[in-house]
Amino acid sequence: RPYIYYLNCYRIAPGNVDFTFKFYHQVSLGAARNNILFSPLCISNALSMLMLGAKHHTLSQLLSGLSFNQTEVSEQEIHEGFSNLLDLLNDPLNEIELNIGNALFIDEEMKPLKKFLHDAKHFYKSDISHTDFKNSKQAEEQINRYIEKKTNGQFVDVIRDLETDVLMVLVNYMFMKAYWKNPFSFKNTREDYFFVDEQTTVKVPMMFRNALYKTYKDTDLSCQLVEIPYKGTTSALFILPEPGKMKQVEDALEQGILSKWLHSFEEQRINLHLPRFTIHTKYVLRGLLRRMGITEIFTDEADLSGITGKPELKVSKAIHQVYLRVHENGTEAASTVVTEIVPNARPHIIKFNRPFIVIVFESLSRSILVMGRITNPKETESHY
Repeated sequence: RPYIYYLNCYRIAPGNVDFTFKFYHQVSLGAARNNILFSPLCISNALSMLMLGAKHHTLSQLLSGLSFNQTEVSEQEIHEGFSNLLDLLNDPLNEIELNIGNALFIDEEMKPLKKFLHDAKHFYKSDISHTDFKNSKQAEEQINRYIEKKTNGQFVDVIRDLETDVLMVLVNYMFMKAYWKNPFSFKNTREDYFFVDEQTTVKVPMMFRNALYKTYKDTDLSCQLVEIPYKGTTSALFILPEPGKMKQVEDALEQGILSKWLHSFEEQRINLHLPRFTIHTKYVLRGLLRRMGITEIFTDEADLSGITGKPELKVSKAIHQVYLRVHENGTEAASTVVTEIVPNARPHIIKFNRPFIVIVFESLSRSILVMGRITNPKETESHY
C-alpha cells in the first residue's frame, strides 16, 4: 500500500488512543466490579461519520470528545484517516476477519443530502436506511435484521422499545476473528481457580503454553505484561496487576504509558496460564458520551444540518455491542491441535488467575481495536 495510507492512519492514531482511555475511565467509574469490553475504534469511527453532518458547536464537541486537535489534524485528514484505516484493517493480508461497521437509520420523512450520502459511503462504508419510526415494532425489526445479518447472527434483538418520535438511530458493531500466531494446545487446558476478589473464587478452563513471549514487568505500577501475537499484524496485550493494584494501573492508563510498555518488551520463555473466556457487552452510549462532553448530538440543540439540510435532527439512540472470545486458537473456528515440547529448564510463570486488562491492537496503523477488563471470566454478558 502507498505510504500515504499509513501516514493518514498515524495522524488519527494519537486521538484514537486518547479517546480509548477516556472512554475506559468513564466505563470503569460505573463498573467497579464488572467486566468491561468495547471497541474504541468502532465508536470513534461512528462518531467521526456524524462529523460529516455536524456544524458549529455540535462539531466542536465531537472533535473535542474524540480527542482530535484541529491545529494538528484537519477534518479532511480525520475522514481520510478513518477511510484508509478501514481499508487497511479489512486487507486480507492482515489475516484477521474484522467486521466493523456503522449504519444510520433515518426517519423516512427526512431526506439526506447527496453530499452526506456520498461522503458517508466513501469514507466510512456506511449504510444509510430510511425507516418508518412511527411503526416502532417494524422499525425495530428492520434494524435488528440488519445487525444480525452484518454480524453473522452474533447479535440479535439489539434494539428494543423504540419510541415513536425517533428521527435517527445510530448503530455500530464490531466482530473479530483472529488466529493466534502460535496456538495453545487443547490437551493442556485444565480447570483452575480464578480469584475474582478476596471473597469470590470461580473455576475456569485455564489454557497453558510454554513458549517465548514478549514480556515486561512494570515495577512502578506493580503489573506484569505479556504480548500474544495473532497471525498478521495484530496482537493482544495482557496486563496483570498485582493483587489490589488494579485501580493503580487503571488510573495510570494513558498514551505515554502504552508507548512505554510497547518499547520496553523483551522476549522471554515463560509458562503462560491464560483463562479461556467469552465476553459479550452492550452499551447505551448516551450517558457515557455525555460525561465525555459529547452532549448536543442527543438534544434539540444538535446541529446535524449537514445530514438533511434541516436543523431538527438529533441522535435518538446510540448502541454499541462487542463480542470477544479468547480460546486455544484465538478464533471462532476450530483448528488442529498443536503438541507442545516443554524443555527441562524452569521458566518464569505468569498466571492470569485474577482480574486483568486486555488491549487488542494493530501495529501498522497503531490502532486499538478492542479494550477490556476481565474481572470474572465466567460472567459472559454485561450491559451498561
